[in-house]
Amino acid sequence: MNTPVSAPGARADEPEAPPFIERRGKPAVPPRRIAHVVSVSGSQAVAVLERESGNQDEARVEIGQLVKVPTPLATVVGLVSAVSAPTPASGGGAEDIRLIEINLAGEVVDDPKDGRLSFRRGVSHLPTIGDAVLLADRYDLTRVYTQPNVATIEVGSLFQDAAVPARFLVDDLLAKHFIVVGTTGCGKSCALTAILQRVLEAHNHAHIVMLDVHNEYPTAFGDQAELIDPTNLNLPFWLLNFQELSAALTSGDAYHDAEIEILSDAVIAAKRRYSDASSNRQIARRAGDSGGVTVDAPTPFRLSDVLSFIDEQLGKLERTQKTLPYRRLKNRIETLASDQRYSFMFGSLTVQDTMTDILGRLFRVPNDGRPITVIDLSTVPPEILDVVISVISRLAFDLAVWSKGGLPMLLVCEEAHRYAPANAGQGFEPTRQALSRIAKEGRKYGLSLALVTQRPSELDTTILSQCSTVVAMRLSTERDQQVMRSNTHDGALDLLDFLPLLGDREAIVLGQGVGMPMRIKFADIASRGVPRNLNAGFSQSWSKPNLDRAGLEAIVSRWRQAGRERNQG
Repeated sequence: MNTPVSAPGARADEPEAPPFIERRGKPAVPPRRIAHVVSVSGSQAVAVLERESGNQDEARVEIGQLVKVPTPLATVVGLVSAVSAPTPASGGGAEDIRLIEINLAGEVVDDPKDGRLSFRRGVSHLPTIGDAVLLADRYDLTRVYTQPNVATIEVGSLFQDAAVPARFLVDDLLAKHFIVVGTTGCGKSCALTAILQRVLEAHNHAHIVMLDVHNEYPTAFGDQAELIDPTNLNLPFWLLNFQELSAALTSGDAYHDAEIEILSDAVIAAKRRYSDASSNRQIARRAGDSGGVTVDAPTPFRLSDVLSFIDEQLGKLERTQKTLPYRRLKNRIETLASDQRYSFMFGSLTVQDTMTDILGRLFRVPNDGRPITVIDLSTVPPEILDVVISVISRLAFDLAVWSKGGLPMLLVCEEAHRYAPANAGQGFEPTRQALSRIAKEGRKYGLSLALVTQRPSELDTTILSQCSTVVAMRLSTERDQQVMRSNTHDGALDLLDFLPLLGDREAIVLGQGVGMPMRIKFADIASRGVPRNLNAGFSQSWSKPNLDRAGLEAIVSRWRQAGRERNQG
């Protein structure tokens, strides 16, 4: 029978830790000595596995398991990172030398506040040659992975012991950006949903904005979500800065620079006219005087005034070649203004300063019992999708800055690699800049990012490197795995080598959002809260009729209606 091994120097009067009871009702097995230390180098220790007297079988030790090494002043804990037999005996006899490598991660010490044993990251009392290595029991796992007196959420269970809950540290997870990575079909959306559902259960006054590019989350959060799509989205063009506005209104060909110059003058003139009309005053200004108005200021103006300015300038020009940029820009504006697909941005017939109302709805101020905004971007025209994401991201940052950190917010970005790509030439630069700014400076103002991607190798490295917590699910490509290793800072990076072997809903979690690196399995989500699975189940769908002629006609009608001009509808 194995006997418990207590830490050297432990107080004789210290009460024994209460035994953990297994589900079968039997006491859990006490800590078992499995090895002894033979080498210590930096943050890694090497130990030789032992056999008990009369028992030829050593303990089964797997990579990722938690072990502990008692020392005179603390109990050091670490994760098994490798198992080897450098000099195996013929036939696997008793002469085998079998080694385990241990990444030292933290230690259990007396808490100075209350004298209780508690876990802390970092090791100040390194083990030495001959120290016993014990396999961590359920009590050890709970002490290490469940931080007392700290806000946590339970998202699943530990792979090492399913009876021990897997917990995230709420403040460290949300305040310092986190990312969920994994290949298609491994459960990223369900993992993200599980995290956010647990957060919302404990925090009714949260402010979360989710950019849903595939319409996966319309029912994931029930009555707690404010659902927004292009049919009820209000994001007027005058909220755009000039870089965003020019991306939406100008061409990208040889006339681009000329159109930019014209649009700049037209916007300033339109903002000045609106301001003067609103204040019932007209001020004579010299040519070139903007009256303090800038192209980037979020102040209202009318598209009709922009078009009037262009017409005025056209009237002053004679040569056809010179008028071409003006006519192209005018046609572009008129087309967008008449296209139903862009009505959420260019469709308002009246212009009012509704900035407070717009921000209040997007960012849930007040949240009115709906702490999360799910913005369905799946039907936003691709030509303007990046602009929409850029505007929302920039508004979130500006609101955080001007509130001086008084409104903590979380911005959730699905398919983040699409609009913040590693290659600067492949995406919309304002969106990259907005998200990069949040990643680098958002923490100071209470604004954090939650990123989800299946291709971390295609995500902007600056943004990726700022994520302090990584939830890494199954990744098959070597390039993606390598990028995660190079951009993750933790003492247990060896665990990332097992990303291709993870099952569905399993993850390696590293970083500041957890007490210690761990392998977990996310809990099941209630059926009513599961994200939509848009992958076709062919075997089930093709076993019965799934679409008739009337259904096809309805699809075609919606298809055509989306691009129909409003004056014809």
